[in-house]
Amino acid sequence: MQVPPPWISVPDVIGAYDGLLLDAYGVLLDKTGPLPGAVAFVDQLEAAGKPYLILTNSASRLPDALAAEMGAMGFLTGAERILTSGALLGPFFREPGLQGAACVVLGTEESAEYVRRAGGQPVPWLGERDAEVVVVADQQGVTMDVMDWTLTLTVRRLDAGRPVSVVLCNPDLIYPVAPGRYGFTAGGLAAMLEAVMRERYPGLAEPIVRLGKPYPPIFEEAKRRLGVDKLVMVGDQLATDILGASRFGIDSVLVSTGLSGNVEVAMNGPRPTWLLPSLRGE
Repeated sequence: MQVPPPWISVPDVIGAYDGLLLDAYGVLLDKTGPLPGAVAFVDQLEAAGKPYLILTNSASRLPDALAAEMGAMGFLTGAERILTSGALLGPFFREPGLQGAACVVLGTEESAEYVRRAGGQPVPWLGERDAEVVVVADQQGVTMDVMDWTLTLTVRRLDAGRPVSVVLCNPDLIYPVAPGRYGFTAGGLAAMLEAVMRERYPGLAEPIVRLGKPYPPIFEEAKRRLGVDKLVMVGDQLATDILGASRFGIDSVLVSTGLSGNVEVAMNGPRPTWLLPSLRGE
């Protein structure tokens, strides 16, 4: 019988590592507000001068806006402490031929701003405009009409032998809306496109470029920003937070306040280094 990972206390998490990477939704907050112990936990990090970053797969809010939203909830953290998957679009658009490329952006106006800052040129939804890039950033406001149009554009280009680059900021499939309530994310939208692309064009080596957790770019950037070696990822999702940490070669803490739900979840799939009921430590 497999033994579950050991439990760790909040003080030990803070004391044992040189830097902490914290997931946002499901660890610090959900759509209803801060999660138990989260504000006090961040206060402790700030008071101790402990290096930390909030790593979020969200690409719907710019760091300044997200910091302001969290500030209204009581979190004393600035935009410099927030690393979003949208901020990783810059290196993607530095690839040959993508600077200034026309882009379909699934997401919010702030998602489109991420694309502009990276060097892409968003085009309006539901028009006849062509586009060389599809950026799947967020699910907000994306209707089935928009998905149908995005699919049509993608298929037309590939059928004509013209490339289309699809980049996914948020690989999460679902997210915690509130205790016991869940919603689809951008990753779910991308999964629909990818299923069609893999079936219709089996020769495509990698239909979608992924930037957020569990993929390396966000962890590489986090380590570069913090400048420390002994890192730990505190998250609530095995498939993104815990798997990403494992792939990157750092420890991880699985909390039960988001999608993990209970200890039994930690017995299946990627294995965290530690378990923690919540940032309140209960």
